Amino acid sequence: MNIFIAPTVISVIALLAVYWWGGVSAFLLAGLLSILEVTLSFDNAVVNAKVLQRMSEKWQRRFLTWGILLAVFGTRLVFPILIVSIAAFISPIAAATLAFEDPARYAELIATATPLILAFGGAFLLMVSLKYFFDVGKKVHWIEVVEKRLARWGRIEAIELALALSTLLFLSYISHAPQGPVLAAGCIGILLFIVVQGVASSFSMEGTVHQVTKTGLILFIYLNILDAAFSLDGVVGAFALTTAIPIIFIGLGIGAYFVRTITIYLVRKRTLETLRYLEHGAHWAIFGLALAMLAGLVIHIPEVVIGLIGLVLVTLAYISSRRALKRGHI
Repeated sequence: MNIFIAPTVISVIALLAVYWWGGVSAFLLAGLLSILEVTLSFDNAVVNAKVLQRMSEKWQRRFLTWGILLAVFGTRLVFPILIVSIAAFISPIAAATLAFEDPARYAELIATATPLILAFGGAFLLMVSLKYFFDVGKKVHWIEVVEKRLARWGRIEAIELALALSTLLFLSYISHAPQGPVLAAGCIGILLFIVVQGVASSFSMEGTVHQVTKTGLILFIYLNILDAAFSLDGVVGAFALTTAIPIIFIGLGIGAYFVRTITIYLVRKRTLETLRYLEHGAHWAIFGLALAMLAGLVIHIPEVVIGLIGLVLVTLAYISSRRALKRGHI
């Protein structure tokens, strides 16, 4: 459990800094955002752990060090600023200035850009989940009656791409946002998944040192994109609680640090090898999150509902895994 010492110490220092800056209310909000981030992203930790197993120990350390910098500063601070910049047709510098000098206006622009965020993140995560369930080589099934059929349908060429594009096209017609930007954002999410997944699968960990390095780098990039897709709804939801950028930044940052630490813990303890259905539950949670984000183009879905989807599915998968372990089905 020594792996949790560093994030705990850093979290305490960060929360004390928030308390010194904004008092009790800022402290409580940052703590709440941290808890929400961990709850919403626990399924992300499980999926990340599966990918992280294919990486060398060096790249695992980089995931926890360099990766946390990208997660906190990139996904939770820079990426929303870029989205606001594109949606509002202003420069990134102007968007960053708004974020710190006029957070209320910045929050309004974030709300305007929300359909683009939902389309991008939802389409990317939908591809992640469909790719997993349509895998013809998948032999272990949790919800057997469904997953067996999905694995057989995986023989149809690019079925996950067809379903993702069809879903995106349908929702773009009934979305309250302009159809063109929604389609563009969703297609970028799908294209990004195809490119990164394709490049990652083209390398083998059982190759030369050069190949291992390239594989580690590609998987590192893939994990950070996956983290960004998972975190987009959390960033949007954070502005429903507060428009204070320091509170959002520290609250979500603490949550992100703990999620990555949990990922490393799952890898080192070989948890996914013991709890056989945990990965299945995580991908069902990703599927639910993707549908919830895409449905957000038409109706508002509370963040608490989105968080419960993942938490319930992963918990059920954990219970099923423990039962299988007791029966000797490892």
